[in-house]
Amino acid sequence: MNRRGPGLIGAAARTAVIAGTASAVTGRVQRHQQNRFAEQEAEQLAAQQPMPPVPQPVAPPAAAPAEDMIGQLERLAALKQQGVLSEAEFEAQKARLLAG
Repeated sequence: MNRRGPGLIGAAARTAVIAGTASAVTGRVQRHQQNRFAEQEAEQLAAQQPMPPVPQPVAPPAAAPAEDMIGQLERLAALKQQGVLSEAEFEAQKARLLAG
């Protein structure tokens, strides 16, 4: 018998291989396009949403040195009145506080 081609089974096998390859390639292309479209959508949504404000560093409240100094002077005066500090000690501590 003289054969001219792969025959019916060979042709069917070749068609199945070609169809399977085409299906795999088509699936890969579709997944790639879906991923690309999803990325573009995410970028568009991100561009539409306003950015949250950047929190500014909060400075600690300024200590009231004058109030603290007044409180220390009042304590020194109380100690002087109680007799714990002498006049010279009181004046020396007062000068140290005022010098800063």
